[in-house]
Amino acid sequence: MDSSSQQAFIKKAAALISEADGLLVTAGAGMGVDSGLPDFRGAEGFWRHYPALRASGICFEEIASPVYFPDHPALAWGFYGHRLALYRETTPHAGFQVLRQIASHMPNNAFVFTSNVDGQFQKAGFGTDQIVECHGSIHYLQCIEICEQDIWPADDFKPQVDTQKCLLLNEPPRCPHCGSLARPNIMMFNDWHWVDARSRQQHLHLQTWLQKTKRPVIVELGAGTAIATVRYFGERQKAPIVRINMHEAAIKKSARNVSLSMGALEALSQIQSALDDMGYFGKTKP
Repeated sequence: MDSSSQQAFIKKAAALISEADGLLVTAGAGMGVDSGLPDFRGAEGFWRHYPALRASGICFEEIASPVYFPDHPALAWGFYGHRLALYRETTPHAGFQVLRQIASHMPNNAFVFTSNVDGQFQKAGFGTDQIVECHGSIHYLQCIEICEQDIWPADDFKPQVDTQKCLLLNEPPRCPHCGSLARPNIMMFNDWHWVDARSRQQHLHLQTWLQKTKRPVIVELGAGTAIATVRYFGERQKAPIVRINMHEAAIKKSARNVSLSMGALEALSQIQSALDDMGYFGKTKP
């Protein structure tokens, strides 16, 4: 895309946003890349971050499943414990604040629908009642035995991980009800035991927001096609979509859609500048 075409698309995105009464942010793994988080694109990308699993031939879809927790808890929690510590240490990039600034000038502010389990939107200041984490959150735990339909914060668990071996060194978390091993409250691959009560409550908040928002605009960030939950959700809303994706930006041509083959931070920064040029940030919130 040449620079003149790109600027035209940026201006179109800004125009669509300026006409909305609510911002629906839909985000996949690509949203976190500018914060320094991995997106695990392909086996090689995954093994680059977890070389110990390469030697065993364990791919992302295998380790990101419940199968290792009962028999190999140190390995399972080596992977998830490392991710938990990483997400706790990560600072959300400036694009999150651009989204909050844009939404603050809309009557119905923003709602977030994300497949990310990293908790970065909460850390960036989005309210707990304006986020759906459709695959759950690594910051919450559940029992692997499902002794109770209970979900509790992982705040007290401080994982110590041998990153070279991808093994947890300290004791894994336990269920406070029965003492069995605990696992992240994440919907994993081939997972029939995810406790979805927290996610269901989030969906209720989303439905309330959608019912009152008559002219939403969707800003989709880093949501790929390999696991297309986020894309499908956004497209079902029949609202204008600004698709921002470095690798898979293609979108159905429409006067209400914009495709930006860019990273999240770069695209959001340029949209922010275009909105500023339009006087968007000078208007009074209705």
